[in-house]
Amino acid sequence: MFPQIRMRRLRYGKLKNMVRENAVNVGDLIYPFFVDETAAEKSEVASMPGVMRWPLSLAVEAAREAYDLGIPAVLIFGIPKTKDEKGTSAYGDDDVAQAAIRRIKAEFGDDLIVITDLCLCEYTDHGHCGIVDFETRDVVNDQTLPVLGKIAVSHAKAGADIVAPSGMMDGMIEAIRLALDENGFEKTPIMSYSSKYASVFYGPFRDAADSGFCFGDRSEYQMDPANGDEAIRETELDVLEGADILMVKPGMPYLDIVYRIKQEFKMPLAVYQVSGEYAMIKAAAEKGWLDEEKCFLEACVSMKRAGADMIITYYAKELAKILAAKDQKKVLANVPKSKR
Repeated sequence: MFPQIRMRRLRYGKLKNMVRENAVNVGDLIYPFFVDETAAEKSEVASMPGVMRWPLSLAVEAAREAYDLGIPAVLIFGIPKTKDEKGTSAYGDDDVAQAAIRRIKAEFGDDLIVITDLCLCEYTDHGHCGIVDFETRDVVNDQTLPVLGKIAVSHAKAGADIVAPSGMMDGMIEAIRLALDENGFEKTPIMSYSSKYASVFYGPFRDAADSGFCFGDRSEYQMDPANGDEAIRETELDVLEGADILMVKPGMPYLDIVYRIKQEFKMPLAVYQVSGEYAMIKAAAEKGWLDEEKCFLEACVSMKRAGADMIITYYAKELAKILAAKDQKKVLANVPKSKR
């Protein structure tokens, strides 16, 4: 007991760094970005300062910005030229996501991991994540599954390293795994949005991806924010169906879920710091109420502490620069002043 035990003894100077339990590294980061088939030049998303919609012609440049900073993976969201009720522009060989994948893989090969978001919401004119029965206004689960399989195969053919289904359809992991395996892509991993909540924090994303829904909401297939045990059941089903990497989305409001899933399944786990989390910190920082860099870094450290192995964040490039600067300071700190 005090005064023999003093917790502050380990909180000074370099010793503090030596006993630090968790840290964010550039190798933990995944950079998500939007590729717009109709755009001629990149444009900023109004509700997400610093986040761009990139034209297809600049998809390689968008990926290069991450690659040059040491970020190992990108996550691509396609914004198509045309949308219809069945999302047919999601799985053509020459559609926007597939074209972006091919260009990026041709440039970087195996040196950059390309992950693709696999969902219908960006490609349907109604904005829902599956096929809709317009008589009942219901998102029809089982009719959606083969379409998701087609999208997965088209992404893998284009060169995607990982497919990441996000629609929260029951049985989607099994359907995608079977489709990939039947088409010779048994080595392509699935990163499942295994615990995706019906969250208010997705608002800015819908502006960025033009994926707002024209009726209802997504609460009938995304998870109730009030539920925790349900996340374990959802995740277990995805594991049994063949998911290789798990995900919790959003991030900070669901750190308890991150912890529980990591403890329960001991599998690679990604956390998505979503658009609303990004916009919230950015807005507060612009007001001068928060230190932007420290806040993003602390938020990501909290995700690592909860059990995340990977962090998907729109702030990935800025974080990579912050981490590089910190590493440089550490190097200088170990060099005698006379030799600097």
